[in-house]
Parts: sequence; structure tokens; C-alpha cells
Amino acid sequence: MNILVVGGAGYIGSHCVRQVIVAGHRPVVLDNLVFGHRAAVSAGVPFYQEDLGDEDAVARILRSEKIDLVMHFAAFAYVGESVTDPLKYYFNNCVATLRLLRAMICNDVKKFVFSSTCATYGVPETLPITESTPQAPINPYGQTKLDVERALGWLAKAHGLSYGALRYFNAAGAAEDGSIGEDHHPETHLIPLAIDAAVGRRPRLEIFGVDYPTPDGTCLRDYVHVDDLSRAHIALFDKLTAPGACEVYNLGTGRPTSVREVVAAVEKVTGKQLPVKESDRRAGDPPALYADATKAMNELGWQPRYTDIESIVASAWRWHKRRPAGYGDR
Repeated sequence: MNILVVGGAGYIGSHCVRQVIVAGHRPVVLDNLVFGHRAAVSAGVPFYQEDLGDEDAVARILRSEKIDLVMHFAAFAYVGESVTDPLKYYFNNCVATLRLLRAMICNDVKKFVFSSTCATYGVPETLPITESTPQAPINPYGQTKLDVERALGWLAKAHGLSYGALRYFNAAGAAEDGSIGEDHHPETHLIPLAIDAAVGRRPRLEIFGVDYPTPDGTCLRDYVHVDDLSRAHIALFDKLTAPGACEVYNLGTGRPTSVREVVAAVEKVTGKQLPVKESDRRAGDPPALYADATKAMNELGWQPRYTDIESIVASAWRWHKRRPAGYGDR
């Protein structure tokens, strides 16, 4: 198939482009490079620097590249920023996505894979989180993702759109060969922040909250390797053959890891002591979030290959050693 990867120059999107190729499909990338990196996409992949909300541009690409399926990774994803600037998130994550979907429907492209998030669940009352856990976002980022999920359901009924929504937990790691990896500006994810502190690119790692009701007092999260996430997207393609198919899956390992355990893994992998500052809790941080991904494993045949935090950190470290300044384009 010809696959349009929207946001394909970003962190998860660029890894997914590689997995699309491995699976024998032909990727085409659309990215406005606001957060993506041109160097993350190999020279042989068709690349369009356009906005996902530009319906005319999207329509031209859909037709000229004979696109069969669209994968969407181009959301804004900074939770704190979504609280202070919700309009930015509603216009990009909702309005622009709806324009993308309208261009698809008008050009008879009716297979869609949506990068969603565990943030749609908010603070769950029970763990682990299943696909039937009530969705109650506590920030605009999570709400915009949920709004798109709801819109997809209606578009499936009205237009026969077949879609899959994949609710990620904490994406982490880098390509096995270290050629592409995580390079955000600003960086907010724990593992790259910890690596930066270990090698002296930042003075310390700040741990927010050490008095949670968890085994070591720090938050528990479910870290899933970015290549494992990508493989789940490919496995989803076969579920979208029937018109109006609606599929939703959690993607996580089901193995929660604490902040202190991440620190220990970074120290072991890098061989460096990590300077740490313990601070008060941040508002809105749940003590624990982790997935029940049984549905994805049973229905998609998906099985994470990276099942421990040390192997995930080791892949990230290979990328950071190879490209200490990231892609060098910021």
C-alpha cells in the first residue's frame, strides 16, 4: 500500500516510516517541520513540507501519490502548554485533523490510523487501564485527542471511514541502530532528560514528588519502546479492510516503572552517576499509570520486544551517543 504518514518527520512518525518500509509498504511523508526533523526521513522517501490542515495540499498528495491509508502523528503534545494555550491545541489537534479527514473522504481514502494517547483516560480509578476504562481527560491535550476519537466514530457511520485509534502510554527509546531517535525542543520526557543530566548537558534531573503511595515514593509509568509502538500500527492495517471498521487499542508493556528505576537504569547503561534534585509533586501527576494491552496482543498479534526499562534506555543511549546534539537543526 501507499501510506501517507502525517507527522512522519517527528519522533514516533519517523520510526513508523521505517517500519512501514520493513513491512513492504511505500511511505510518503507530510510534515510542516514545526517539531519534526527533515534528517529523520531518509532521502528515498517522498517528502512534502505542508500543514495537515491545508486541504488542497493534502488532496493533491492523496491523488498524486495514490494513497491507500493515512497515519496521523502530527498533534501538539505538551500537556502544560495545552493548559495555558488551549486554542493552539484545538486548532491543530482538532480543526486541522478534521480538515485532513475531509480531504481524505472527498478523495475516497478511507483507511486511517490515529495516534491517540492514554491522556484520554485522565486519572483512572482502577489499574491497569483497559480500553473500557472511562475516558475523562484532565487537560486540553487529552481532550483534543478524545474529541478526534469521537469524531472518527461518527465519520465511520456516515462515510464508511475505517479507523484505528492507538492509545499510547509513555513512548521511549530509539531505533536499534541509533540512526534516529528522540530530539524535542523543549524536551520534557524523562529518559532523554535523565541522559542529558548524566552526561552534563543539564545540571541535574528534577524528580517531582517522592512521597507517592508507590514502592519507592516516585511516580510509576508504563514505558513502551517506539519501535514496538510502530510495529503495532503495521499490525493494525489488516483490521481496516471492512468499511466503517472501528478499532481501539492500548499500547503499553503493562509493566510500570518508577522514576527512581529509570534513574538507576540510566546510571547503569551510561556508567555515570546522575545528579538528582528532589522537588515537590506537580499538580495533576497521578501516582501510577500503566496499561492492560491484552487486547492488542490477542487481536493484533502484537508483542513488545523491549520489555524492561534497561533495554529501552540502552537504545536511547545509542542515539544520544551518536548524535549528542540531536539532529542539529534547532
